Amino acid sequence: MGAHTQVTRREFLQTASVVGAGLVIGFYLPPGRGRVTAATGPFAPNAWLRIGTDDSVLVMVDRSEMGQGVATSLPMLLAEELEADWSKIKIEFAPADKAYTNPMFGMQGTGGSTSVRAAFTPLRKAGAAARELLVAAAAQTWNVDKAECRAEKGAVIHTPSKRRLTYGKLAAKAAVLPAPADVPLKDPKDWKILGTRVRRLDTPPKVDGSAQFGIDVKVPGMLVAVIARCPVFGGKVASFDATKAKAVPGVKQVVQISSGVAVVADGYWPAKKGRDALEVSWDEGPNASVSSASIAQLFAQRAEQPGAVARHDGEAEAALASAGSKLDAVYEAPFLAHATMEPMNCTAHVRPDGVDIWAPTQFQTGCQQLGAEISGVAPEKVQVHTTYLGGGFGRRFELDFIREALETSKAVGAPVKVIWSREDDIRQAQYRPACYHRFRAGLDATGQPVAWTHRIVAPSIFARVFPQTIKNGLDGEAVEGGVGMPYTIPNVHVDYLLTDTGIPVGFWRSVNNSYNAFAVECFIDEVAHAAKRDPYEYRRDLLTKAPRHLGVLNLAASKAGWGTAPPAGRARGIAVYKSFETYVAEVAEVSVASDGAVRVHRVVCAVDCGPVVNPDIVEAQMQSGIVYGLTAALWGEITIDKGRVQQSNFHDYRMLRLAEMPQIEVHIVPSSDAQGGVGEPGTPPIAPAVCNAIFALTGKRVRKLPIGKAT
Repeated sequence: MGAHTQVTRREFLQTASVVGAGLVIGFYLPPGRGRVTAATGPFAPNAWLRIGTDDSVLVMVDRSEMGQGVATSLPMLLAEELEADWSKIKIEFAPADKAYTNPMFGMQGTGGSTSVRAAFTPLRKAGAAARELLVAAAAQTWNVDKAECRAEKGAVIHTPSKRRLTYGKLAAKAAVLPAPADVPLKDPKDWKILGTRVRRLDTPPKVDGSAQFGIDVKVPGMLVAVIARCPVFGGKVASFDATKAKAVPGVKQVVQISSGVAVVADGYWPAKKGRDALEVSWDEGPNASVSSASIAQLFAQRAEQPGAVARHDGEAEAALASAGSKLDAVYEAPFLAHATMEPMNCTAHVRPDGVDIWAPTQFQTGCQQLGAEISGVAPEKVQVHTTYLGGGFGRRFELDFIREALETSKAVGAPVKVIWSREDDIRQAQYRPACYHRFRAGLDATGQPVAWTHRIVAPSIFARVFPQTIKNGLDGEAVEGGVGMPYTIPNVHVDYLLTDTGIPVGFWRSVNNSYNAFAVECFIDEVAHAAKRDPYEYRRDLLTKAPRHLGVLNLAASKAGWGTAPPAGRARGIAVYKSFETYVAEVAEVSVASDGAVRVHRVVCAVDCGPVVNPDIVEAQMQSGIVYGLTAALWGEITIDKGRVQQSNFHDYRMLRLAEMPQIEVHIVPSSDAQGGVGEPGTPPIAPAVCNAIFALTGKRVRKLPIGKAT
C-alpha cells in the first residue's frame, strides 16, 4: 500500500536529548512519497529509545500488536544495532503522534504487512546511533581512544584494560553528546539478535493475564454502552421509545448517536438487556431490497461491459481469435467478515479540555483526528492509548466503533466503553468484497498460452476509505493480483469494473489479493490441464522471468514431494502468489469424503520475504495466514437478504477447529532481496491450492467459494 522512499543517514539522525535521567535517541524523517507532506507538517523528531540508569532499555512500539509479533520484531531491530542485553528490553505502545507516522502510509497505522518493512532501516539506525553515543561517552569517561572501545550486551568494554561500564551508567553523559552524522549498520553476518528465534515479549503478559486488551479497560466512573443499529446498511433511526429500556436496572441513559441509539448502563449486561427492551422504528433506506442474488446478477451484468484498463500487453483479442484452442471460466467469491476473537470495543472520555481514547486500534491517526472532530479540541489534546488487539485483520483499521464511544461519552458526560456483541460484529461490519472474475485464455498447438484476459467486477475499498486514489474508475489495489499475474504470456488484458453493492467493504487480511489469487491461480491450473501438462511444471516453465516466484514454487514442490504418489485417497494442489512484496507458494494435500466433505491434511509453504528478523514469527504468520484463508475457503460466506446479513455467530459463520487443522510445514528461502511483509502473504495461495487439489482428486473445478462440500 505504499513505496519505499530513500532517506540519507544524516536525515535520519536529528536529535539527542535528555529525558529524565536517561538517554533518548530520536531521528527525523523528511516528507516524501507516501508520507505526510510539508503542507501538513513534516515528520517530527521522535524518541524510539529510552535507556534508564537502571540499565533498562525501553523501546516505543509504534505499531499495533494484534498477534503478528511487532512487539518483538521491532525491538529486535533496534536492539541488534544497539548491542543491547535482550533480557533488559522493555516495551511500551507509542501514543498517537505525527512522530510515529508509518512512512509507507503517511499516517500512524498498522496494516499492509508494512510494520517491519517500514521500520527495518529507521530502527536499526536509531540503535546504531545510540550505540555510538554510548561508546563515545565511555571513551570520554576513561579518557581513551574510542577505537579501543566496543559495545557488547548492554555495556561498553575497553578492550585493552577490560574495563566495563553498563549503558545505564553512561546514559546521562551520552545524552549531551552530539548525534553522529553517519553510523554504518552491521553486516548481516554479524547479527546476534536479528535472524534468531528470540522469544516473543508479548507472550508472558498474555499468559499471566497482565496484558491489557481493549475489552479489559477500566477507568474511574466508566459506564458501558451497547448500540442499537439499523439492521440494513445505510438505514437510520426513524423514532425510538426508551421507556422500557430505562426501566432495566442499571441503565443510566439512552441517547441517539450517528449510528443508532446507545443504551448506557453500569455494566454490559444491563446495557444489552436495555437494548433488547428498546423500541426502535427504522428508516431502512435504499438498501432494503438488496440480496446476494441481486448482487450476483449485478456482477454478471456488469461483466458484459468493458472496464477500466489495468494492464494491456500486446493484442489479446487478436491472439484469442487466432488461438488453436480457447478456454473460458467465471470465478466468484463472497463477502467475508473478519470475525476477530475480541469483538469491537472502545473506551472514550470526552471532556471540554481534552479526550482520552483507549482502544484496540490499527489506526491511531484516524482515532486522534476523529476525537478532535467530535470534541472540538485540538488533535494534540486527544490522547490515544493503544491496547493489545484480540485480532485485527484490517477490521480495527475502521473507526466506526471509535466514533460510537466518542459520541456516547460526549452525550452522557462520562467515560464510556462501547462493547459490540459477536452478532453485532458479524452483521454490522465492513466486509471483504464479493467479486466476479471472467477469464479467457488462448493456447497454441503446443499448449503454450498466447492470450489471457481477466475482467474483475468488485466493489472498491479504496473508493470508500481513500476516494482520491481512484483514477478513471480504476482502483489499483483491487486489481493488483490480476495486474501482477507473473506468467510469461505475450498478450494480456486486465480490466476492472468498480461496482458498488450498498454493502460496506473494508480491509480484510491480504485485502484484494485473497480473491485475485484464488481466481488467477485456479485458472492457470485450468490452462495447464487444457494443455495436458502437470500444473507445477506448467507454472515453472512460465515463470522464467519471475525468479522469486519460481524459487518458492520449486521449494514448495520439492518439500511436498510433488511428483511422488500422495497417500491413498488424497491429491495435491499447488499455487504461488506475491503479495506485500513477499513470495509464497503452497501445496495442499486434500481428501474428499463420500459425502463431499473436504479435509486438508497437510500444507507445505515456501516463503521468500527477504531478510528475516525472527524465523519463529515468519513461520507463525505463515501458519496463521493459512488457517485464516483455509477457514474462509471452506466455509466463509456473508450472505444478504433484504439488505440484512444472514450470519450472526460462529454457529453459522464457521471457524476451522483444532481437530481440523492441517499439518503445516514452513520453509523460508534465505534471501537478501528486497524485504516483504509476512502478516498477510500466507493467506492468498491457500484457497487455490486446495481447490486445485480437489480437481486433481475429483475432476471437478471449484469456481465459486466457499468450497462447502465438493459434490
